Amino acid sequence: MSWIAAATATTSPESAQQAIGYPTLFLLVLFGALVPVIPTGALVSSAAVVAFHQTAPFALALVFVTASLAAFLGDVALYWLGRRGMGSKNGSRWLEAIRARAPEERLAQAQAKLADHGVAVLVLSRLVPAGRIPVMLACLMAEWPIRRFARGNAPACLAWAVTYQLIGILGGSLFPEPWEGVVAAVVLTVVISVAPSLWRRVRAAG
Repeated sequence: MSWIAAATATTSPESAQQAIGYPTLFLLVLFGALVPVIPTGALVSSAAVVAFHQTAPFALALVFVTASLAAFLGDVALYWLGRRGMGSKNGSRWLEAIRARAPEERLAQAQAKLADHGVAVLVLSRLVPAGRIPVMLACLMAEWPIRRFARGNAPACLAWAVTYQLIGILGGSLFPEPWEGVVAAVVLTVVISVAPSLWRRVRAAG
């Protein structure tokens, strides 16, 4: 039993958190990309706060790699499912889910921007709240091959992961306790996500 005691002694709570936390973050971001109801930006910011307060030298880098890879794989999988739905006579529930989250006005704007700026629009779509799905649908309707979408989506996921990780680092640096930084990061990401829709409503009312 001595080896069990030695292993227990050398396993810190921090390393245990990492062993559980990174796979969980990966799965949640991946699922959130496929089913866009999970606030993945808030998840990444919260994970960055926790990593900021850890002593592990590569904690923040692992959060970045985990989040960007999961987002990329989730986006590519959803796009592939959408292409299958476009080619099917009966469509698919994934394609219908994409269409349901892309209002006609937003879709028309995404199509116009995609025609004018191409791949660059994918990068911005990941950074603009609720911008990812309309642009993805515009790419589907433009019949982009999955390789072209993947090439444009890779830098988009990297930029997205960096942005929300920086929000988490900001929250972690402002407060001494990790939970305080997590709350601040979550509040900030929520404000960022609802600000554009509120601004559009104010403009429409005016």
